Amino acid sequence: MISPTPRDHEDSALLAGEAGRLLVGIRTRIGEKPAEDVKNEGDRESHELLMARLGALHPEDAVLSEEGKDDARRLDAERVWIIDPLDGTREFGEPPRTDWAVHVALVISGDAVAGAVALPARGLVLSTAAPPSLAGPGDAVRLAVSRTRPPAAAEQLADALGAVLVPMGSAGAKAMAVVLGEADVYAHSGGQYEWDSAAPVAVARSAGLHCSRLDGTPLVYNRPDSWLPDLLICRPELAERVLAALR
Repeated sequence: MISPTPRDHEDSALLAGEAGRLLVGIRTRIGEKPAEDVKNEGDRESHELLMARLGALHPEDAVLSEEGKDDARRLDAERVWIIDPLDGTREFGEPPRTDWAVHVALVISGDAVAGAVALPARGLVLSTAAPPSLAGPGDAVRLAVSRTRPPAAAEQLADALGAVLVPMGSAGAKAMAVVLGEADVYAHSGGQYEWDSAAPVAVARSAGLHCSRLDGTPLVYNRPDSWLPDLLICRPELAERVLAALR
């Protein structure tokens, strides 16, 4: 299997940061324009920036973007960038919320091997270029869940672990909360797409976190169907307890 290069790691961070700064500027238009229009502008302009930059920096690679038309040629490509130009559009449209993100990941042979997640409203870019150091555990297990639609498994898991729920917005924000030590577990059972988790998983793995499906099987990317039903990111010492509870 071919391996990612140092430049792949660096470019993921570079592009996530550039898109994040663009989005911060676009967000200031809320109030001047309807929030829905600004959210649409954010999705479109961030997508266009990332596609142009990837085309210039990695012209031989395929790209799968939430905001772009799927191209089946990616299935035969050795290297595929999977991007979410604006993860958490709802939160982006609600200043001063900070729980939205930009995802840029490189997938090789189905594995998310390099990536970056920008949290633009917090001025942060977490990436495999400089793997984050995992913070120490908190006093109680904290479970990151959706603030609008927590999955049924969350309550069950919280009961089994004696965990407290930490509601927040986008998938990237929840995954990075575990990386940053602001949560301990992110278990999602409500269904996602590959662009929702590819970059967060790459970053979380680089920080030493456990990443898998809810049944413990590996996460596989760049499949014909980009729907990915479930996801688990958690502190490594909690993985066995979490997986047992989810069974």
